[in-house]
Amino acid sequence: MSTLTLRSLGLAIGIAAGIAAADTSQPQTALPASAGRAPRNAAEFDEMFHQVSNWGRWGKDDQLGSINLITSAKRKQALSTAKTGESVSLAHNPLTERAEDNGSPFEHTMNRGFTTDTYRVSYHGYAHSHIDALCHFSYKDQTYNGFPKAEVNTEKGCAKLGIENLKNGIVTRAILVDIPRLKGVAYLEPGTAVYVEDLEAWEKKAGVKISSGDAILLRTGRWARRAKIGPWNVGQNEAGFHASTVPWLKMRGVALVGSDDAQDVVPAMVEGVNLPVHTLLIAALGVNLLDNQDLEAVAETAARLNRWEFMLTVAPVPVTGGTGFPVNALATF
Repeated sequence: MSTLTLRSLGLAIGIAAGIAAADTSQPQTALPASAGRAPRNAAEFDEMFHQVSNWGRWGKDDQLGSINLITSAKRKQALSTAKTGESVSLAHNPLTERAEDNGSPFEHTMNRGFTTDTYRVSYHGYAHSHIDALCHFSYKDQTYNGFPKAEVNTEKGCAKLGIENLKNGIVTRAILVDIPRLKGVAYLEPGTAVYVEDLEAWEKKAGVKISSGDAILLRTGRWARRAKIGPWNVGQNEAGFHASTVPWLKMRGVALVGSDDAQDVVPAMVEGVNLPVHTLLIAALGVNLLDNQDLEAVAETAARLNRWEFMLTVAPVPVTGGTGFPVNALATF
């Protein structure tokens, strides 16, 4: 376990112990579940960023980040999980109507003769299923691996860390982490944070153990909730990972992280920091993110088969300098 993991988890444990040992002779006010969990503010976030950082881990010129953890042996393991051959898409069909969670609708225009067409999409945000390249986020004017942002993010595209680095695709074992199923609900309410104890409780319930090179896909039930009550401003209120989970994700060697929204719990519970999980995973650890995946069908399939691991394949179009790409990721059981 890294120095960061020990220190960050130790800090949280120490504060929690202090709360437990506090004077109980006075009336007690219930504390939120996030109380005492680092990072709580910008200073603790900065400390965590540098302690979990993978900068230089695979060489000073590395542009793959945690994808380096997906070895040939890991791909063979992924292949072995495809037992029935059932294939399930993780992509939500493109949303063409403007809504609270879709400020940039997908545009589909038929060309003359109606035998060709044109697509237009601004895919980053909270509507369209996509993968983030490592040049998509930075911290203090540096991208993953310490490259100066000014040299990476240019008007002609990303000079480094672009989506073309994933031209050979991603094939690995994926674990579906279905927190609504764990809690016995149809979906998590917006603002619900997922903590390390939730991840470990899911491992126990599902009979799986997240290990090096794995992808994890967090189901919050966002699309199930949207189907029932309609769209809402996901960017202002969403269920997702609390930033305190990131040292655990690094310790387990997670190579790729996805969710049915944008990973972060919002509000983030880290004072002064916007999207701390996004920032830590992309800019510090070098983890590509799969945002806005539709995990309803894969959750139903996993429940029917009682199997929460499967082969995941992702193959974004290698746009030179691209900050990501819309994708149709596939789960094969």
